[in-house]
Amino acid sequence: MTAPPYPATGLAPLPTARGPLSGAVLDRLRGDPAPLPAAGDADPWGEDLHLALHCCYELHYRGFAGVGDEYEWDVDLLGLRVALEERFLAALRSAVPASDDVAGTVDALLVEPVGPGAETGVTHHLLRRGERRELREYVVHRSIYHLKEADPQAWVIPRLPPAAKAGLVTVEHDEYGAGDAANMHAVLFAAMMRDLGLSDAYGAYVDAVGAETLAEVNFMSLCGLRRSLRGALVGQFALVELTSSPGSERLVRAMRRLSCGPVATRFYDEHVEADAVHEQVVRRDVLAPLLHAEPALAADVVFGIRAAAHLGERLGDRVLARWSAGESSLRTPLPGEPGR
Repeated sequence: MTAPPYPATGLAPLPTARGPLSGAVLDRLRGDPAPLPAAGDADPWGEDLHLALHCCYELHYRGFAGVGDEYEWDVDLLGLRVALEERFLAALRSAVPASDDVAGTVDALLVEPVGPGAETGVTHHLLRRGERRELREYVVHRSIYHLKEADPQAWVIPRLPPAAKAGLVTVEHDEYGAGDAANMHAVLFAAMMRDLGLSDAYGAYVDAVGAETLAEVNFMSLCGLRRSLRGALVGQFALVELTSSPGSERLVRAMRRLSCGPVATRFYDEHVEADAVHEQVVRRDVLAPLLHAEPALAADVVFGIRAAAHLGERLGDRVLARWSAGESSLRTPLPGEPGR
């Protein structure tokens, strides 16, 4: 198997508005100087708020086609973004219980549920009876993060004490291909998308995914851009690295059952092994030194773990509910696939 070619590097097009907030943000990015609306009583879980946040955050990543770099620091956009973030954060803090027991929270993550009703997540469904169209939809949802995998977490590096910083960079080095761009996880994910007949263009599926998908990535960006939430971002990072290996293993088996080839399965194959190692690095070399240097961050670390888990459960519930009803889990079904 040869190294995959690099994915398309063009800038993403501006998405389609989903309400007055996202519409106003998109108008500003097109050059409209009209005042931006207040966040008001926007639904903190809603499509409009999360698309508006997504657009604000993307200005700090690659940006959009036809949008000038100066919009990254547009003070009106920054002010609206902060107001939307506060609504989202308040909803998350209300949704998950507070605690400063990092050790107990982490230990609970390492126990795979067993018994009746335990195997109910998306990866279990795909392993047991998932169809190829469902696998392709799942990959579309995951593409919003994985085409920029490790980028949101990179923002926290300069904000950590030395030992925790060194540990996190060890994991990030692997995410970025350990010095070989062809082995970057984002590049492997793009190769999988192409092999499954999907576009690997950055931002190609933003209009297709719902608020639950955007919210997962928005939470990473939010925590990465706020120094005050550095502990929460480490918690989110820990959740992924501590729990992804079993799910990745199920996805490899599901993809092989669906006759996917080695190019498609390589991304999750890589995560089965890599994240098993990363689990130890995160516990020993990131969490332990961080909490030794800054013990007051314990509650934020737990919040990051629990909030990220809550957002993942919301997305999984939405996807499985749609599939159970015989519907697409996407706002816009993929070409050639059955719709709603």
